[in-house]
Amino acid sequence: MVGKETVQVAAGIISHQGKYLIAKRKAGAHLGGLWEFPGGKREDGESLEDCLRRELREELGIQILAPSPFRVVRHEYPDKRVEIYFFFCSSHHGQPRALGCDEVRWVGPTDFHHYQFPPADEPLLEILKRSRRKSEGA
Repeated sequence: MVGKETVQVAAGIISHQGKYLIAKRKAGAHLGGLWEFPGGKREDGESLEDCLRRELREELGIQILAPSPFRVVRHEYPDKRVEIYFFFCSSHHGQPRALGCDEVRWVGPTDFHHYQFPPADEPLLEILKRSRRKSEGA
């Protein structure tokens, strides 16, 4: 659709002991109340990696080391297009806390279905669930 804004987002896949860190979007925000992999909108002139570092520092109070590009997901919402650049974050410093979001949780892939995620996150959720099943030999 012509004239629809495209928003680039960097999101972190942060894992610990088989669980992933997810954050609940603030109630008044676009897609408010839904759960997501933490991150946010890239600002002009900012690299995706720098965007991810800034967003995780602002939203969760953590610092990440060497984010590794994993997957790009493109999705169209009624009002905008999003390009989400997912990065694996192998290490972080600090205890994640809800600074720029309503809540944070560590969740295993088998429990994703208990949380409502934006439609754009669905492909990544499926990849992480399949990866978990393969690692368990299922």
